[in-house]
Amino acid sequence: MSPLQSHITALIRASGPLTLAEFMALCLQHPEHGYYTTRDPLGASGDFTTAPEISQMFGELIGLCLAQTWLDMGAPAPFTLAELGPGRGTLMADILRATRGVAGFHAAAEIVLIETSPALRARQAEALAGYAPTWKNTFAPKPQPLLLVANEFFDALPIRQFIRDEAGWRERVIGLEEGALAFGLTDATQLAALEHRLDDTEIGDLVEVCGPAEAVASEIGAHIADHGGCALIIDYGNWRSSGNTFQAVKAHEKVSPLESLGSADLTAHVDFEALAQAAEPAAHSPLTPQGVFLERLGITARAQALAQNLTGAALESHIAAHRRLTHPAEMGTLFKVMALMPSGAPAPAGLQNGA
Repeated sequence: MSPLQSHITALIRASGPLTLAEFMALCLQHPEHGYYTTRDPLGASGDFTTAPEISQMFGELIGLCLAQTWLDMGAPAPFTLAELGPGRGTLMADILRATRGVAGFHAAAEIVLIETSPALRARQAEALAGYAPTWKNTFAPKPQPLLLVANEFFDALPIRQFIRDEAGWRERVIGLEEGALAFGLTDATQLAALEHRLDDTEIGDLVEVCGPAEAVASEIGAHIADHGGCALIIDYGNWRSSGNTFQAVKAHEKVSPLESLGSADLTAHVDFEALAQAAEPAAHSPLTPQGVFLERLGITARAQALAQNLTGAALESHIAAHRRLTHPAEMGTLFKVMALMPSGAPAPAGLQNGA
């Protein structure tokens, strides 16, 4: 039994079952044994690969989208250029490289990375050497315009799960069964926060709620409404939560969430409707598939330009990366993009018309 599993087992013995949110928070962020506090999880040698690690084209197009938004805002200076959960710093590095030619953009940008992992902060410092970013543990920007990107950030925030039955909602929890971790259910109760889901759910349906995600979206939306700017949220999920999407991934394979505690990534699909509602009074763009968004920004033309100097295995890898980012059978449809912006402001390039 791992140290983290022993710790969680002892907690349950002492205080009773944990909510899924409590369990996720411990597994991902425990100061000594948490998944994100102890490792660099990205890449072929890690547990998963994100879009910026697949191809430079992703970050380049995000950068140009943000720069055009900045120009449309009147090129404010200074402004905060922020990323939530920056991974290895690859996305921000690609954004900055792609925007070098945008007059005044770098001079006006104050780069802020919201990251709690010491291991990943070290990788980000290497990737962004020469740019002098500032690191923060939480979202707390200066009172100035904000351009923010969150790629695969919200899916890792702790969720709670509720199953509807005749008497109300029963929460899915984690307890002990013959000494081993096991899923269980609480007694049914009425929940005002899920009253709106009675119209589109039936007995036995499972709904996921992510309070931390809504709290962050609320802070972002309030800041943008007050100070201007734009946030790009890119993640897997749908407009409304439906069904059990809680999963664990280790070495690029799905594993049981109750095994490999602290050494497997735990995630769930993002409920974009909940983020949009939490972000009010900021407005939101139509929810758009990632593939559609990238094609509108010109990824195919960029891919063709880069391919001209490639041959053999490098060319094959490049073609595969383009397909992986955009094809409906890969990341193109599962991953969605939504922007937050001030009420009345136009949506950023690529997001004006939804799917």
